This record gives sequence, C-alpha cells and structure tokens, in this order.
Amino acid sequence: MNRNDLRRVDLNLLVIFETLMFEKNLTRAAEKLFLGQPAVSAALARLRDLFDDPLLVRNGRGFEPTARALAILKELQPAMDTISGAVSRAREFNPASNRDTFRIGLSDDAEFGLFPALLKQIREEAPEVVIVVRRVNFLLMSAMLASGEISVGVSYTTELPANAKRRKLREMKVKVLRGDDRPGALTLDEYCSRPHALVSFSGDLCGNIDNDLARLDRSRRVVLAVPQFSGLRSIIAGTEMLATVPDFAAAALIEGTRLRADDPPFELVNSDLSMVWSGVTDNDPAERWLRSKIIEFMGEPGA
Repeated sequence: MNRNDLRRVDLNLLVIFETLMFEKNLTRAAEKLFLGQPAVSAALARLRDLFDDPLLVRNGRGFEPTARALAILKELQPAMDTISGAVSRAREFNPASNRDTFRIGLSDDAEFGLFPALLKQIREEAPEVVIVVRRVNFLLMSAMLASGEISVGVSYTTELPANAKRRKLREMKVKVLRGDDRPGALTLDEYCSRPHALVSFSGDLCGNIDNDLARLDRSRRVVLAVPQFSGLRSIIAGTEMLATVPDFAAAALIEGTRLRADDPPFELVNSDLSMVWSGVTDNDPAERWLRSKIIEFMGEPGA
C-alpha cells in the first residue's frame, strides 16, 4: 500500500482495533471508547474486511485474537504511538483555557493523602480541564498504561512496559496510627501484641511491614483488612487497634481528630512512591504540565 492508498484507511478504525485487542470484549471496548456496541461491531466487520482476517474468534464465553491480529497489533502500536506523539507535540498548551481530559492512576494512599492539594492547584490553574482518577497498584499499573486507560500513574511500582518512564517522587516513610490515650511511645513488644488493621487491595493479611518484622524474628497480629485508607479514621478511634501507614496518609488521617501518628518502634525498609508515564506522552505539552504539578504537590516536601 502506497501513501495515497492510506487515504482509504480510517484512523478511527485502527484505534478501535487496538482497544479490541486489549479488551477482547465488544461491550468493554465500546465502554472504553464511549461508543455503542453496534458501532464497535460494525467497526470490527470493517476491520475484518480491511485485514482479510477474523481478528477475534470466540473462545468459550469470550474472544481471543488470532495470530494475524497479534502480528498486526505489534506492527501498528509503534506507528500509532509515533502519530499520537507528533500530534501532541504540535499543539500549544494554555492551562487557563485548556479543556483536556487527564486520566491519572493513583494508589489509594496517594489519592487520600496527596491528591487533594494537587487537585486544588490544578483547579486554580486549569479550571476547564477534566480529571479522571483510576485506582491503580503495582499489579495494575503496567496494563493500564499500555492500554491507554491512564497516561500517568502514581504508586509503588515494579515492572513497567518497555516504553514507560519512571521518576521517584518520595520515599514512603511510615507512621503508626493509634487512637488510644496511653501516654508515651510504643515499644516493640506492645506493637507486636496489639491488634492491627491494614489496607489491602487484594484482601491479603500481610505486607512489607511483616517482612521487616520477620527479620527481627517478630510478628504482628492483623485482625482487619480494609480496601481503602479513608475508613481507618473511624475504625481506629478509641480502640487498641494500630495501623501502620505511609506518613502522608497518616497526616491526612489524624487531621482534625484525636488520633496520633507515632514512629514505628523498629527499623523498616522504605519503599518509593513513583510517578510513571507512557513514553508516547513524554513530550506532550499538556501531559508535561500535569507531571510538573504532580512532582510539585506529590513529591518530597522541599525537594
């Protein structure tokens, strides 16, 4: 196909194709693209004709891409990334008048403890933009960046897509949240003997804190796991229960309450809170502005 023949190809079809390859489901693809399912079904029919391949075949209750579809996706993605980047770099960005929609992935602790200040500043500088926050963690970050569901994410991270970029925002130091009125700091014995609550995305009853305790041949007694940080404020108040949380989440949790945030009575290996983003948006003026705000309001104070 020469360049003139490209005029016959609808770029929107290629965007739908990419989404279908990730979602493997017409309904979910339609929801993500803000289209009706009949429109996505019609687009799939046109794509099948364009590529002379079924592209998606039924496998039980779902669909699976054909080998040809996966090969096409592998070739198309770098080209679409290049087009997207070129278009983004060509436009100017004025926060005061911009009406973009930014899709940000945030871990629950970052959303609870750090996002309010960031949002306030964004609303002051760019009152017309729309912010969509998606919940992420280290297990979800890669897939959501690769699929375009988010353009930037803030969380503890591990492995990332090959074209992703990462910047450390801060060291995740921790505090022990407590709602009792006992005087004095916690001892290690008291920390280990009292009941604990933790925030768990998956429902697990252990985390990095338990690994740190195990190195001391100690353990704690977890009696409660909750899915988000906001609930800890009322759960901990007036009880013997403890919760070990990132310092920025602790600061938000104790504000306006009688809760206290103590230093832990043992040494911990701190993790990093990082910002990650797709290489496709690396030079996008709007995304660069957004990342600068994230660094300013979610990064290490005074850094």
